Amino acid sequence: MTPAALLTTTLLLGLFVLAGGGYGGLYGAGKLKENRRCLVVGYACYALQILLVVAILLTTPLAPMWKAFILLSGVGYGLIPPVTWRYLEHLHHAEESS
Repeated sequence: MTPAALLTTTLLLGLFVLAGGGYGGLYGAGKLKENRRCLVVGYACYALQILLVVAILLTTPLAPMWKAFILLSGVGYGLIPPVTWRYLEHLHHAEESS
C-alpha cells in the first residue's frame, strides 16, 4: 500500500465510523425528543455512510475479507439503532405495566 493509499483509506474509514456515530446518536436523540429534524439528519448520516462504504469498496486496496467486513458493518450500522430503540421501548413499556 502506498502512503497516499494509506492516507486515503484511513480518511475514508474514519469518516465511515464518524458517520455511523452521527446516525446512531441523532437517531436516538430524534426518537427520544420526537424531533423529526434530528431523525432526518441521522438518516442523512447513514446515507453518507453508505456512500463511504461504496467509496471504500471501489477505491481502497484493502483485502477482500476487509472489504466484506466493511460492507457487513455498513448494513449492521443501519440496523442497530432501530432494533435497539424497539428493544428499549419494549423494556420501558414492560416496566410500566408491572
